[in-house]
Amino acid sequence: SGEEVAAFKTRRLPATSFYLLGSELLTKINFQFKEGVFGTFPGIGPVPASDTYITTPRRPNAYVVGQVSQPLSQLYKISLGIRQQELSQEVNREKVRQQRQQLVNDVKRAYYNILQTESQLAATEESLRSLRELDRVVLQYVSQKAVLKSDSLEVKSRLAQTEYTAIKLRHTLATQKEYMNVVLARDIRTEFSTSGVPEATLAESDLQAAQAKALAERPELRQGQLSVQQAEYARRLKKAEYIPDVSLSLHYISPFRIEVLPKNVAAVGFQVSWEPFDWGRKKHELNEQTMIITQAQASLSEARDKVLLEVNDRFRKLEEARTFLAVTRAMQEAAREKLRVTTNRFQQRAALLKDVLQQQSDVADADNRYQQALLSFWTAKADFEKALGED
Repeated sequence: SGEEVAAFKTRRLPATSFYLLGSELLTKINFQFKEGVFGTFPGIGPVPASDTYITTPRRPNAYVVGQVSQPLSQLYKISLGIRQQELSQEVNREKVRQQRQQLVNDVKRAYYNILQTESQLAATEESLRSLRELDRVVLQYVSQKAVLKSDSLEVKSRLAQTEYTAIKLRHTLATQKEYMNVVLARDIRTEFSTSGVPEATLAESDLQAAQAKALAERPELRQGQLSVQQAEYARRLKKAEYIPDVSLSLHYISPFRIEVLPKNVAAVGFQVSWEPFDWGRKKHELNEQTMIITQAQASLSEARDKVLLEVNDRFRKLEEARTFLAVTRAMQEAAREKLRVTTNRFQQRAALLKDVLQQQSDVADADNRYQQALLSFWTAKADFEKALGED
């Protein structure tokens, strides 16, 4: 776009052209000079003394035509065209900004997916440690014939299943990190570590401020505003076609192998080009540009409504995600406390093994729900920031 603007600005400068025609006459060119056409002089009489004919034979010849033209009245149209090109450049800047915001959102989502998988893996490894300790205790009770061997096999089955889950999570984490490297445009084998799961931020309580910020920052709205301005300049440019084109022009003509004609002809003056009758074409084209302006304004209004709708929706989803995160955190803490109590009671032979296993499963479910809620919160946070148009 920058190159297009620079190229369009050169139209303000003089335009030069060179034309060469090599040809051969189809018919001879005859020039007739009447007797005394150049006057009658004392002592020599009339010049020429009799009717004289000069003929240019049919032979190859050439015409060289050069022109230098400086626009005058067209400068107004050129200025309108330059401004229109500059608006196109600004539209493309907003498109780049929109792509940048999308990329930021993609990076955030990829990062939050990694954090969620790491948290799930940490919870799974915690369950592994608990199950291994439980397996040790159950084996001891089996040796003492305090529990059945089937109970020990049940624990081992849970342990094996949890180890399989841990392996799957490690593989998923490796894939997610490779994707993150791709998004960051670096070697997918680059090793890196995250900074942990961030805590939930404070609530965004002012919806009206969020709406105002989105209306001021969203690149889609800026593109719509620029499109309206482009349509207005296009109408002004079309209206300017009623103005005659006036240029300061220098012409040079040089015919070769044509008798009588001068070999070099140069002239400077004003060149005017105007189309007085167009049968209503300019009027219809001007009406079309007016309708395009109306259409661009309607599109801008529609885009503004969509932005407000998106901001409101993202704001509500973020609030829901924050509330649900608090609920799952409370459920997670309650499940872990119940597991601790049940495990102690089992070690004191005051609870059954199935109670411990059931509570272990409840803790795993609570951990998973919490991690999903945490991911949903940060994803909603990223989507809300994108809806605001933040860079």
